Amino acid sequence: MTVFLGLPTASPGVGNLHAATPFPTAAAEALRDDQLRRNLSHATRTIRGRRLQTVAELDDWEQLRAAGAAIKDDVLDHLDRYLLQLEQAVTARGGTVHWARDAAEANAIVVDLVRQAGATEVVKVKSMVTAEIGLNEALARGGIGAVETDLAELIVQLGRDHPSHILVPAIHRNRREIRDIFRREMAGVDPALGDEPAELVEAARAHLRQRFLTARVAVSGANFAIAETGTLAVVESEGNGRMCLTLPRTLITVMGIEKVLPSWRDLEVFLQLLPRSSTAERMNPYTSMWTGAVEGQEFHLVLLDNGRTATLADPAGRAALRCIRCSACLNVCPVYERTGGHAYGSVYPGPIGAVLTPQLTGVADHPHLPFASTLCGACFDACPVAIDIPRMLVHLRAQAVAAGARQRRLPTSEAAAMSVLGWLMSSPVRWSAALRALWLGRVLGRRTGWIRRLPPPMSAWTRSRDAPRPPRRPFRARGGRR
Repeated sequence: MTVFLGLPTASPGVGNLHAATPFPTAAAEALRDDQLRRNLSHATRTIRGRRLQTVAELDDWEQLRAAGAAIKDDVLDHLDRYLLQLEQAVTARGGTVHWARDAAEANAIVVDLVRQAGATEVVKVKSMVTAEIGLNEALARGGIGAVETDLAELIVQLGRDHPSHILVPAIHRNRREIRDIFRREMAGVDPALGDEPAELVEAARAHLRQRFLTARVAVSGANFAIAETGTLAVVESEGNGRMCLTLPRTLITVMGIEKVLPSWRDLEVFLQLLPRSSTAERMNPYTSMWTGAVEGQEFHLVLLDNGRTATLADPAGRAALRCIRCSACLNVCPVYERTGGHAYGSVYPGPIGAVLTPQLTGVADHPHLPFASTLCGACFDACPVAIDIPRMLVHLRAQAVAAGARQRRLPTSEAAAMSVLGWLMSSPVRWSAALRALWLGRVLGRRTGWIRRLPPPMSAWTRSRDAPRPPRRPFRARGGRR
């Protein structure tokens, strides 16, 4: 059987990859929210510190990173073979495999399966890929309710909000805000509910218990899938995933095609990398695995492309598909810590979102995201599968600039300035003369030592930062004298 996987990019207008507001505008608005910045700073600082401690316990952490990267690269090099092997193994064990080219196709498959099961409500395990395709919205349009059972996802759902973090979707909320959401939205909750974590967790547990016991259909994602056996794995911290995976009569798993691993032995590496990088734990409290259909339960696996083969086709960008959704890069990113996840306009925020989302949708859909970074390299150092995000950002920036240039008749002021700078730097004589001319800039900063305003087009630079006053004697001149 021949399987056609690839639309060029994710289908526009479907799911949660396409931004209504460009990053610069959304980020400027987020920066004005002092409470948001305090929430983010506290949460990311805490997770960051704990992760460093658990990673330091392993003497072979760098070797594990290299092994994880190598396994993922092998998967990407032979993805067609491993996916067909996975399909055969799942089918042999009583499961049914569906192939979805994009979000619209995946949503239609899931809605149809839920209707066939005669259900009007599903319980859901936390899943990035179902958020990517907008499955909850598609179910709602089909008259089917979706209940998020992960605590943070439940907070987001009840608050009619959007996730802002890969691991902790409600990271932008503090305890008082969560208490207010529960009081307002949870049926039967105690009006005197406090903001202590234990009280909030108990309220959520009581709210969800009946849903677990009565649900006929569950929808999950998958952290990993083992090609040789057809086994799928979900790792989580609360036990809600275990309830969803075992109680309902029908289980539907939606999985990005890059999540496959060749063998059980490969899973050993990632069960060490993922918990330490995400929740800063030595192992996940709940690691659930299942192989095909079990007695009394029907199992369906939906394999999703949605721009992944387009990403795979770019040798300089395909390493983004190594991502195991641990969120380590978000927790060390100075840009994310100040703007939060909503500013990225995608279900994938932070550094990994800045490289993955533009590739899934096409750079033209998110031309600003590759610039949402300081290129400090902290994300690369933290990534458990060694994705060189800074190098990838530069690659995507070049694509964004080239695409913008093709759409304009005249170059932008920045492009013109860079062309002039390139012309100056291509000649030692011209460059030396330009450096001597910079000495005139000392007049502008003679009082403070800094230049507060430059004439256009450099005024765009000094609108948000100061320029240093040129030195009395340039470095090249001092070096020449020595």
